Amino acid sequence: MSKMTDLARTYRLPTKTTEEDLPYGQNQKVLRFGNRILVARYYYQPDGESWIAAVYEFLDDNETSCEDFIGLRWVGEERFKDDGHAIAWAMQNV
Repeated sequence: MSKMTDLARTYRLPTKTTEEDLPYGQNQKVLRFGNRILVARYYYQPDGESWIAAVYEFLDDNETSCEDFIGLRWVGEERFKDDGHAIAWAMQNV
């Protein structure tokens, strides 16, 4: 099993989904960035660094609909103090 698959399982991130099915809310932020979908997700850690970053990509050439399938491309090992820092890091490292 790959490190990314282990992290996805730990953080409860689907490896294949649609943008529409990614939950939005206080504990997860989803942002389309070109042909990528950036995710900041809250995952409690006692040290306060409780946000993680993930990046999804479209699985085919059709990138216009939130119903098109996306696959997990990357999950960061680093944790962040808030959702903004997680998204900023994902934007810089896509």
